[in-house]
Amino acid sequence: MVRDYRIGALWIGGNLSYLEQLCLKSFIDVGQHVVLYTYEGITNAPEGVEIRDAAEILPLNGFLRHGRTGSPAPHADLFRYHMLAKQHDMIWADTDAYCLRPFTTNNGHFYAWESDHGLANGVLGLPPDSETLRGLLDFTSDEYGIPPWFSAKEQDRLRALRDAGTPVHAADQPWGVWGPAALTHFLKATGEVKYALPSDALYPFRYRDRRQMLKPGVRLEDYVTEECFSIHFYGRRMRSRILSAEPGGVPRPRSVIGRLLKAHGIDPAAAPLRRPEGDAPPAENAAEAETSWPPLWWPEAGQRSVASVADVTGVAVPELFDLWQQFRCDITLLSPGAEGPFTGAGPAKSARRELIARGVPREKIQIPAQPGDLRPVDLVLNIAGFGARWKRPLPESLSRSLCHSDTLMLSDIRKGSGAWGWLKALGPTEALGPPQGEMTRVQTRIAPPADQAGWAGLARELAGSGGFFEDLGEHSFLYIPRSPKVLVVTFDNLDIAMNKREDRRPWGFDFIEKQGWAMLGVMAGGWTWYRDGAVSAMFERLRDEGFFSRFERVVFYGASMGGYAAAAFSGAAPGADVVAISPQSTLDRGLVPWESRYKTAWHRDFSGPFGDAAEVSDKAARMVLLYDPFEPLDARHAARFSGDNVMRLPAPLMGHRLGSSLLQMGVLTEIILAALDGTLTPQAFRTTLRARRSFPRYQRELFEKAMAKGHRKLALRMAERALQLTDNRPLRVALRRARREGGGGSA
Repeated sequence: MVRDYRIGALWIGGNLSYLEQLCLKSFIDVGQHVVLYTYEGITNAPEGVEIRDAAEILPLNGFLRHGRTGSPAPHADLFRYHMLAKQHDMIWADTDAYCLRPFTTNNGHFYAWESDHGLANGVLGLPPDSETLRGLLDFTSDEYGIPPWFSAKEQDRLRALRDAGTPVHAADQPWGVWGPAALTHFLKATGEVKYALPSDALYPFRYRDRRQMLKPGVRLEDYVTEECFSIHFYGRRMRSRILSAEPGGVPRPRSVIGRLLKAHGIDPAAAPLRRPEGDAPPAENAAEAETSWPPLWWPEAGQRSVASVADVTGVAVPELFDLWQQFRCDITLLSPGAEGPFTGAGPAKSARRELIARGVPREKIQIPAQPGDLRPVDLVLNIAGFGARWKRPLPESLSRSLCHSDTLMLSDIRKGSGAWGWLKALGPTEALGPPQGEMTRVQTRIAPPADQAGWAGLARELAGSGGFFEDLGEHSFLYIPRSPKVLVVTFDNLDIAMNKREDRRPWGFDFIEKQGWAMLGVMAGGWTWYRDGAVSAMFERLRDEGFFSRFERVVFYGASMGGYAAAAFSGAAPGADVVAISPQSTLDRGLVPWESRYKTAWHRDFSGPFGDAAEVSDKAARMVLLYDPFEPLDARHAARFSGDNVMRLPAPLMGHRLGSSLLQMGVLTEIILAALDGTLTPQAFRTTLRARRSFPRYQRELFEKAMAKGHRKLALRMAERALQLTDNRPLRVALRRARREGGGGSA
């Protein structure tokens, strides 16, 4: 018996564009009830669409994005399975599925082949007693599950990684592992694949045909039959294609999509398309789509601030341009030849011409002529170079000259090149995704070796006769005695102190000295998160010897990794204060399985009395926590610090590197001094933070956030006012683009 079904869909990311409006209205216009789930408010859904809280189906305890592309597809895959399990009268439809006639089924099964080998889940109906549905729910309940359809060799590899304590998360596995690939496997395994509809029922325009929907004069009836229920628009690719190739970001009126917009009364100008941050125009053929890298395939792009980048091959123009658009960074171009790193100037000069033609200022680009001209940078691009085109290593003198303590290098390496070995010798190296043919993109944390001997001599000199210096190998402790009223315990990285600071002093040394406060500086020789038995033992020894009780006030301070340590080791001095900027609460995978950053420390032991900073810091008198609530992972860590002693100081749209932003604004010292001496209040912090109104990064972030939320007029007024007060080229470019895409001038 044929039943009436409701349509369920999920939308993530602000208001709808005209493409989603068209698809949702197509269901309404054929008389089907549509429920649109969302975690945020949507104000421009077509009339008749019911808006519901997505948390009714799947609470937002963790949000999954695909590691390579950044797409929210894994979360949407999980959501649709839970929706089908809870709502027995619903059929799932992606917001890029256009309805031709009502979705109905007499057995609850509603899905179709997309190719000769696989089924798609863009439209999906499964009855509540479906074995496939049970299999999908069980499989996706383990974020580190090993897909049973993988080859025996690949399954063995993943088991070995899991047994070694480094399991591979679903987000870092191949595209569609929770989506079409899982659906196809379980439908075949259960035999329910027999209910699948032919591809023409739901996907009459195949992926290879998607551009036909944008060509004037293409007839719908040449693709669509009477048996067809819907058309799939291939949303992400279609958006990119329209934005890249169509005037004003609107399909031409005589195209398939143009005619459908007119038929349903959708005004594209009222809900323009916006390319997601970091999204790239699509590959123009199937082979290219399978083998080309996105222009910026770098998971840490949203978590770092890149002030400088070097391209050591002179061929990474797309990546450089994308980085410049996002960070306005300085660019160094090299093009090594057969005889050395300064003998192949041709590619570098060609890259400079192309970047300038794209709008990068000439003064932002340099081509060093000799080794003495090199300066350390935040990011090194080794794209299609050493380990790929050439089977020899990047010259060590080059890598060391370009790197400071926090430098990352992205490399494309070819199978059989031997590059893994020499890259790992430079620093911790990890693959950023599955191989693309013979090539794999990897990330290396590469830093010049810290001058351990030089630090030891300097530290003993700073300690003097009344202090002490303890060298623990991977870590060290430096105590500088001053007033017994205040002791500040700081956590720093030795590489930064020795290679990035001219005075080679621990963080905060100068202004702590000016206050006359005593200082205990804990140095890490790398990205260790201070998870070393010797560090814990040293803090326990100092506690037991009564070291901390000598002082009237003890304050633990740190940022990010150091923020974690400040909160965690404050347990050695109960009653102390903690000042932490963008801290992690722990990297224990059992407690924070959603933390996808800092893989270099995942293997470390975060158990013991100083393991979980959120728990240990309950013993502090006061914990001052500065963080950006719009940084999802930072916000989740901040939420774990739930004690009554926590003073939350949110700094919206300032990023994970909040300390760096506050420093650039000129207010970091004022804020930290007030926090350390105990006089900082939420009101005082908010007053000081007003300086961000003229801070270029904040202006740009605020503009983009307002646009993403659908507050176009407010965003335009804000940008116009900001540009009247100060020049901000990134904001000016973003405003010009928004006006162009929105089809109009000033609001």
